[in-house]
Amino acid sequence: MTDFETPPPAPVREHRFPCDNCGSDFRYDPAAQTLICDHCGNTDQISETTGLQHPIRELDFRRAIETELPQADIEETRVSKCPNCAAQVELGENIHAAECPFCATPLVTDTGIHRHIKPRGLLPFALDEGTARGAMTNWLGGLWFAPNGLKEYARKGRKMQGIYVPYWTFDADTKSQYTGERGTVYYETQTVVRDGKRQQIQVPKIRWQGARGRVARFFDDVLVLASTSLPKKFTDALEPWDLSAMEPYSPEYLAGFRAEGYSIELQHGFTEARAYMDRVIERDVKFDIGGDRQRIHQLDTKLGDVTFKHVLLPVWLAAYKYRGQTYRFVVNGRTGRVQGERPYSAMKITIAIILGLIVAATVGYTMALNQ
Repeated sequence: MTDFETPPPAPVREHRFPCDNCGSDFRYDPAAQTLICDHCGNTDQISETTGLQHPIRELDFRRAIETELPQADIEETRVSKCPNCAAQVELGENIHAAECPFCATPLVTDTGIHRHIKPRGLLPFALDEGTARGAMTNWLGGLWFAPNGLKEYARKGRKMQGIYVPYWTFDADTKSQYTGERGTVYYETQTVVRDGKRQQIQVPKIRWQGARGRVARFFDDVLVLASTSLPKKFTDALEPWDLSAMEPYSPEYLAGFRAEGYSIELQHGFTEARAYMDRVIERDVKFDIGGDRQRIHQLDTKLGDVTFKHVLLPVWLAAYKYRGQTYRFVVNGRTGRVQGERPYSAMKITIAIILGLIVAATVGYTMALNQ
């Protein structure tokens, strides 16, 4: 059995835009930031009217929860759910079998239709596949205990998958009232006996004083992952994302890439966003209380103008199997930041332990001779 079991490559052109010159499919080229036909070299610009027709606008959170969003903000797509990692991968009409780009599990498309909130914006890929693979290879090169087979896998240049990963962003205007206490540290001199001798030491004490007040903060684009197919510790480590560079959603950007449907619903996404807001508000309150120490007894926050949008962020992904276990690498499609699972070579670890023992024994023997 070989170290790497790589399934056949999956189709990547789920969003097809035929070349008006030869009829082949365009793909979005991150380097040129345009559509390009690999067959005849023809290029085409992404429509400049997209931003005018579908600007990046926030949607009303309350209306969405009460299923009152306009039909224009809802779409139906054909997706397949991975039986292994639960990723929801959007597939083209002509694709009947593929593989999951997140864990390399074979997929057979179902006939169901996924009704969901339309993406409002996306960050286009800025790095092409070769640049992303180079970033992954450099990252692997720094893992001394990684198996040689793993590094060889990267050097062979097996293609990575370009995936648009779903996220929610939330905006909210918050106003908070609090009561608590401000602590001021002071010192008292005390006499203690140490080793039979009397000594004077400074002992810290805290003087507490009641405090109350108000803080306000507007939260803009609190980002929440809307997928469970990748470990959150990986996607969090890919931040920051330059959301200010986001473009209005246009399917042309997806030409040659895949887009994952969201699996974390809006309400659950907001729960995570609210937890983040609460942590920031608590920090603001402690700063407002001031002093050396702070206690918060009561904190009441009112949220207003809560809005959201569904966005797609670019990730290059390599999923492979090493000795029966699946490993994944992810690369930020804008910055080249890399994260992934780190397999360890038992042989390299054993060699390192043996070398360490030899060095320790040599040092001990040398010290014994010098005594």
